[in-house]
Amino acid sequence: MTDAALSSVPVLSFSPVVLPVAGRPADLRVRVTLPATGVELPVILLSHGHGGSNNLSSLNGYAPLADLWAALGFVVVQPTHLSSRTLSHLHESTPGGPFFWRSRAEDMTHILDRLDEIEAAVPQLAGRTDRDSVAVAGHSLGGFTAALLLGARVTEDGQEADLAEPRIKQGVLLAAPGRGGDVLTGVMAQQVPFFRTMDFSAMTTPTLVVAGEKDDSRHFTEMGPDWHADPYHLAPGSKTLLTLFGAEHLLGGISGYDAAETTDENPRRVAALGRLTAAYLRTRFRPGDNAWQEAVDALATGPDAFGRVESK
Repeated sequence: MTDAALSSVPVLSFSPVVLPVAGRPADLRVRVTLPATGVELPVILLSHGHGGSNNLSSLNGYAPLADLWAALGFVVVQPTHLSSRTLSHLHESTPGGPFFWRSRAEDMTHILDRLDEIEAAVPQLAGRTDRDSVAVAGHSLGGFTAALLLGARVTEDGQEADLAEPRIKQGVLLAAPGRGGDVLTGVMAQQVPFFRTMDFSAMTTPTLVVAGEKDDSRHFTEMGPDWHADPYHLAPGSKTLLTLFGAEHLLGGISGYDAAETTDENPRRVAALGRLTAAYLRTRFRPGDNAWQEAVDALATGPDAFGRVESK
């Protein structure tokens, strides 16, 4: 399907679905984006980044990806994590703030626990999801959240945190943080101590790692763009790395349409990324489907490629 054809596919977006959660200082609010037609639709849980904008770091962000994934046949569920700028100032004294790294992962488990409730709340969704085909995707801090759900571990106060979610069958990490330890020398490193103990050795779930060729996060590390490829190199099992040519941290503008914080705005790159990630997930969920190879041939091969792909 061409980009023009995709832009004509009707999608529905519904928000907020409000889920009270015991002990959470604010209700869990989610947006659901879905195609207008189709059944047995795979589900993508999408975790937003921390970000500098008030609303892009919430259920209101990432429309360029959510809309495209829905047009390609996925149901996309986006929570507003407690770390969102729409909430964090209200809960500055709450334990876990300002990043709420554990709560972010727990939000996704709550969503999976209550998919029946979500389906009932969203018009035209009931009975259309494939509960055995659930993926998680996350950008930046959301990539850290997704990595935890896929099996990565961190240690806090001497205790290793295992937040792996077995109902999630595969994942997509978008400009996610890499290894911890001594490589974290940037000015932001002290503010995210949980990054320091990041351990990918148990992240066995199949994962597509997306890294920007020019995503140089000097505020965390001097490793350069290679840091964002660490989840591919350091995690065991089936992993694929997509390196996007020329891309910086927002990978062409995934956090919002015409977002001022995008330093490398490129709608064609975002469209290619959306198609490649959707194709990866579709082929992993439907092994007989050739969508991934077709997308790689079209978008990551030859002189006009948007990136390069390697797998292990």
